[in-house]
Amino acid sequence: MKNTKKLFALLLTVAMLATLLAGCGGKIDVDQYSAPKAEEAPAAAAESGEAAAPAEAAAPAELSYAEGTILRMATGYNSTKTGLSLDAEVAGEGITLADGITYHAGDLKPTWVEVEKLLGIKIEDKYQGNSSSAEFDYWKERMGDIDMVSGTASKLTEYGEQGVVVNIAEYLDQMPNFKAYLEANPIVRLSITGNTDTGAIYFSPYFDGVNDIERMPLMRVDMVQTLLDGEGEFEADKCNKTAEPVYEPFMPSSGKIDIETVKLDGSGVETVTKDYDAAGNIIEKMNAAGSIDGVEAVNMLRTYIDEAYNGYYGTERSNLFIGQNAAWDVDELVALLRCVVANPQTLNGTDSIQGIFSREENNTARRSDVVRFVGHLFGVRGLESRQDYLYFDVDGTLKDARQNVETYQALERMNAIAKEGLISENFMNNADGKTKQYLETDSGFMHYDYNSTQTLYNDPSQGVFDEGEKYMAVMVPVSRWMDGTEGGNYMRFTESWRSVKTDGWGISSAGVAGNADKLNAALKLIDFAYSPEGMILMSYGPDAFIKTNPDGSYVTFVFNGQDMPEIADATRAELWEKASGNYTNYARQFLGSTLSFAKSQAFEFQCTSDVGREGAGKISVAIALGTIKHPELAVTSNPWYMSIPTVLPNTKAENDMLNTYTQLTANGRFSASKDKENLFVNQIVAGYAEEGMGSAEASAETVSNEWGGRQYLALKTDAWNRLQSFYNAMN
Repeated sequence: MKNTKKLFALLLTVAMLATLLAGCGGKIDVDQYSAPKAEEAPAAAAESGEAAAPAEAAAPAELSYAEGTILRMATGYNSTKTGLSLDAEVAGEGITLADGITYHAGDLKPTWVEVEKLLGIKIEDKYQGNSSSAEFDYWKERMGDIDMVSGTASKLTEYGEQGVVVNIAEYLDQMPNFKAYLEANPIVRLSITGNTDTGAIYFSPYFDGVNDIERMPLMRVDMVQTLLDGEGEFEADKCNKTAEPVYEPFMPSSGKIDIETVKLDGSGVETVTKDYDAAGNIIEKMNAAGSIDGVEAVNMLRTYIDEAYNGYYGTERSNLFIGQNAAWDVDELVALLRCVVANPQTLNGTDSIQGIFSREENNTARRSDVVRFVGHLFGVRGLESRQDYLYFDVDGTLKDARQNVETYQALERMNAIAKEGLISENFMNNADGKTKQYLETDSGFMHYDYNSTQTLYNDPSQGVFDEGEKYMAVMVPVSRWMDGTEGGNYMRFTESWRSVKTDGWGISSAGVAGNADKLNAALKLIDFAYSPEGMILMSYGPDAFIKTNPDGSYVTFVFNGQDMPEIADATRAELWEKASGNYTNYARQFLGSTLSFAKSQAFEFQCTSDVGREGAGKISVAIALGTIKHPELAVTSNPWYMSIPTVLPNTKAENDMLNTYTQLTANGRFSASKDKENLFVNQIVAGYAEEGMGSAEASAETVSNEWGGRQYLALKTDAWNRLQSFYNAMN
């Protein structure tokens, strides 16, 4: 593949830096290679015989520090396996990686060995292997023992306001790479601003990809094809009966709706019409029939698709759900789920198949994915927000999904779906079940999750699927979204949009106090991570894991319109051998990359199965052509389309008050953490079972008036208003 000048220059920069570091002693000036020093300019002009230009303001002091400066790093990603050093369980008695080096437990991972070499520092790994929140809590009373620490954005900002964490913004002029990144991405700057009076920044942001879709619906597309495609009626030797209907229609029963969709071949956009006057509502028709056998249910759905779409999908009716031109909605999905669950003998040769499931059904973090999916199905904002459950309404006011009646109405509808047996038994029983069990045993139909990790099972090396079987990302659903359009806008919209994550790394004020070397080295590490070479290192690991040409330059491929490096063949083989093809696990557990800062999806894309790329590719085309809308990482004319900042700049007093609303805090009643409780999940399983919350109206009222929701939202709104003023002043 072609050798780009850009990447050649990038590699040359790294080589120059390595040469500089290898040959110098005493203080290290890692900026000196990038530009001539200010005082050298007049001399150069004098030698040329030209008049010297007027003197400009002195350049900011450079981040210099003593060679071998020690940084005590309490940083990592949520477990002992995903820290800076190799865990004993991962390394065993010693492990040889694709770079040919043997590593042992306690050794720094390759990425961080390279950081030491390039920056001329020494890393002491102090990470305790906790989640970001718990790691910060462990160290917050002993910050003098560390120099950098993992934390949630909210905690790092809160303690930054108390002087516990360094204000990075004071040093931006000495951090050219980080400063340039923020200037090019103003929504990022807003998301990490901790104080609107000072413009303080208390953490380096983490991006698991940016400005791209995150989670997607995934389906066994072969099952959809088996049920819906072909001439004539569906036939089966044996089937089950559908449950007595509980779910009621969400979409209209009459009239017509025009939906913009991508053409089947992906060449452009066209309009497809849902004609309810011709076909009626499929749920209304099924409900009128009551409990019916699986064959009758399938033929009812086939007829509906033919009539509602006037033959648009032809005999490949499955394309309503799985095609590039898909236009499915929640009512059509429920009808399909009824058909799937009632026809296991045809689909997997057993008497049982699960409809919707989650990746780990004893893990609240994964069970919450079903809550996120509810928002997409029923057009409810805030259930997949970048901060808590917050979003902007069309008038620019800040809203909290936990205080909205329509949120609980949507969950009530999802509970009705569950009552029909269309959500997995393990999810309903909170048992120890995992997605891979459903996929490996051919007993699950769909869930809502990350495409790359969940489509790995399609790879032939996994031995999971037979020829023709596919588990693949499908188009996000059509729903009615109240975006300011009169009566609502029937469209595809995803709130699952990548931005600044809720974790980051901060610098300990006590740790670096009185030690300019430590402070400068910590700042330089952050700045380096946002340089072109730093971004590649933090995503791919060192050059030894990247494929190179004979001249040493990177072999590249085009990803999202840019040339990005290919991983080495040995890296690819090792990824499958040691991590079963799971890029994220491999990068974090073995290489030490993707633990923080800006992660490119280019490495992950290369490791995605062919089927995974096929499904994600269709969604990518739809986003590019505008048939899937999403929050914007910008200040938009219609605030409804604006992404909520990951952190809002509340003061210490405000944060103290917010923390008193314990039901609404990160570990409260709406938590998305592994071992915590999520009231929304509970409602999907059991309905309105909470005392005092027997209806949608009562639920919203309880959160607003009894759990402090109204005061909580007022404090968040105050912070947003200050952030708006800060943004306006900057522009």
